[in-house]
Amino acid sequence: MEVKDIVDVNVVRTQMKAKTKREAITELAELLQKNGYLSNVDGYVKDVYAREAEGQTGIGNYVAIPHGKSEFVNRVGVAIGINETEIPWESLDDHGAKVIILFAVGNDTESAKEHLKLLSLFARKLGNDEVVGNLLAAKTSAEVVAAFA
Repeated sequence: MEVKDIVDVNVVRTQMKAKTKREAITELAELLQKNGYLSNVDGYVKDVYAREAEGQTGIGNYVAIPHGKSEFVNRVGVAIGINETEIPWESLDDHGAKVIILFAVGNDTESAKEHLKLLSLFARKLGNDEVVGNLLAAKTSAEVVAAFA
């Protein structure tokens, strides 16, 4: 399994104008729901925030990977947002986030395994400065997908 095989262009949004973490997460959650990944945006966002309370999801280099297991997930997916400006976000390097990668995973055992695989796959790619640079510069969904190729 490769990152490029998981990313659905229908749940990628570039040139976002979110001002806060909540705005960004909600916008991406709504995109997930619109495309059949979620059954309830509010319940899912609440579950993501429960995970946010456990520790920072900003991994540095202007990237955040908010996630949380939720009963409101119909199928595993990933929404990616590229924000035009830096959003305040707790992170490893004290920078905010411009690239938000929101995981949608269920709260059953199989989903938990998928969750760990996804985190590992994305973490490897996001450790590459060239990939992150391409994401930060992406203006279209296709450019976001290409950044992971």
